[in-house]
Amino acid sequence: MEHRFQVDLRGIVDLLSHHLYASPRVFARELVQNATDAITARREVEPDWSGGAVTIEPSPDGVLRVHDDGIGLTESQVHTFLASVGRTSKRDDLGFARQDFLGQFGIGLLSCFMVADAVEVVTRSAHGGPAVRWTGYADGRYTTEIDDTARDDIGTSVTLRPRADAGPWLAPAQVRELVTGYAHLLDVPVLFAPPAAEPVRLTEPQAPWEIVYDDPQRRREALLDYGTTVLGARPMDVLDLRVPEAGLVGVGFVLPSAATVGQGSHRVYLKRMLLSDDARKLLPDWAFFVRCVVDTTVLRPTASREALYEDDLLSAVRQGLGGQIRDWLLELSVSHPERLATFLRVHHLGVKALAVRDDEMLRLVDSWLPFETSRGMMPLRTFRQHLSMIRYVETVDEFRSLAAIASAAGTPIVNAGYAYDAEILQRLPRLDPAIRTRRLDPGELAARLETLSPGQLALAANLLAAARSVLAELDCVPQLRQFDPVTVPALYVLGRAAQEQDSIRRGQEGSDELWSDVLSAFADVDVDHRPELVFNWRHPLIRRLAGHPPGAALRHAVEALYGQALLAGHHPLRAVDSAALNRSFLALLDQAFTDPTAGPGTPAEETP
Repeated sequence: MEHRFQVDLRGIVDLLSHHLYASPRVFARELVQNATDAITARREVEPDWSGGAVTIEPSPDGVLRVHDDGIGLTESQVHTFLASVGRTSKRDDLGFARQDFLGQFGIGLLSCFMVADAVEVVTRSAHGGPAVRWTGYADGRYTTEIDDTARDDIGTSVTLRPRADAGPWLAPAQVRELVTGYAHLLDVPVLFAPPAAEPVRLTEPQAPWEIVYDDPQRRREALLDYGTTVLGARPMDVLDLRVPEAGLVGVGFVLPSAATVGQGSHRVYLKRMLLSDDARKLLPDWAFFVRCVVDTTVLRPTASREALYEDDLLSAVRQGLGGQIRDWLLELSVSHPERLATFLRVHHLGVKALAVRDDEMLRLVDSWLPFETSRGMMPLRTFRQHLSMIRYVETVDEFRSLAAIASAAGTPIVNAGYAYDAEILQRLPRLDPAIRTRRLDPGELAARLETLSPGQLALAANLLAAARSVLAELDCVPQLRQFDPVTVPALYVLGRAAQEQDSIRRGQEGSDELWSDVLSAFADVDVDHRPELVFNWRHPLIRRLAGHPPGAALRHAVEALYGQALLAGHHPLRAVDSAALNRSFLALLDQAFTDPTAGPGTPAEETP
């Protein structure tokens, strides 16, 4: 007898192929899911039944047959499950808990029309009754007939006849690859039986994390081997994951190389059937250094069954898994510090991201993660010994220009120019209220440098006079100190107050009259906060310049030292700064290559 589907089948197939499923490949998953659910249902009805297997029979002409010995369907159930989409559920019609099943018969079977023009189902129910043959067509028709000779034993056979453009999807090699990818963790045997060949089991009796070993180290090595096949590279480490309320169990693999935040994807199985190998949002964002392979019985899939549905349970799972990764890191710090050190060298960014919000991870970072300091690379706990205040700078350039001088001045500093470093330093008092941290003001550092004696200042009078004249045009003031390292002739110091004043001045220069007046209200006109050029008396060049008579040469030398200090400190150059640097550079070159015995401007003769 011929019937019509209770939906617009062409519209449904278009919806499935263009809007619900990412690829026609899901037909293989739906076929195996339906067969596995039928076996699950029969085991519930017949507890002593010892059968249960799915057989995949491809053929060279593209016709695909899938057989199972599950519960089967009666004629009324054929109409209910195979011709009505979304109206019923297995719980209602078969009487079992919904979580026992992987999919839904109706919409799962309809997905096969993405690769087939006709789908034939021959089924005999364990509840009795004759065998039923159902044939559905892509044009929206289906037929049913009682055919008691079509199948003798209980179960179901599904036959797909390919569409003209879908032949490659039903090729034997392609079918085997698809079924293996989706179903290899199912505890139901799935056999691949091509013509004239022995059937091959595609499913594993146990998931890799379920296999029991006498030696924990052997189990760890076996899981690392499994992780190598998953990641394409041997993981750095492996940890067990379990969230009972979500029926979730599996493993997490620590990536062997640095990863990018937000690019983590995981392999998720739902009741041992692959849901997605690119699942997102399973772990907190900070745990991007871990890739998971897990199986869950409770988490909800999306309508396409290719991703996890975002709900409160998934949020709780994310929090629970994040806590287990956090505990693993803390355990490493206690039991395997050498493995922790290796991990931190590669994945310090993720750990720092967690330390910004978690006090226990902050304690781990404080104790184990090396920071760049003016005393070398060391953990913060080591750095702050015998220090009443931890001072830090917030840019890498500032650290490079100040590190050596800060150390010589007895003010060691931390480079907080990398991601999360400043936040971590600011949170350290949460570990111990006695810990004090403060961003270093370069002006404070300059004030701590050793001053000169009155006699030394007298010797440098000409240099200071020339420097005041030259630097006044550059909105800078000179200072004369002595400090290490002696290889630094001059240091450009831009204190915090000077930075603020400089920002206001630059804003005024680029604004109209109204905004210039507004900005001038923020300027502190009573105090001179200009940047400082600090000359190092210990440098031989500075002492020679101090004895040089006033004149153009001394002025150009000051301009050159000013420009060199700006460049060494990675400070931006204004137009006036570039002009002074170019002017001094050309003047000093001209002086170096002028013959002192000839008239002014006469080039020096080449030496033979």
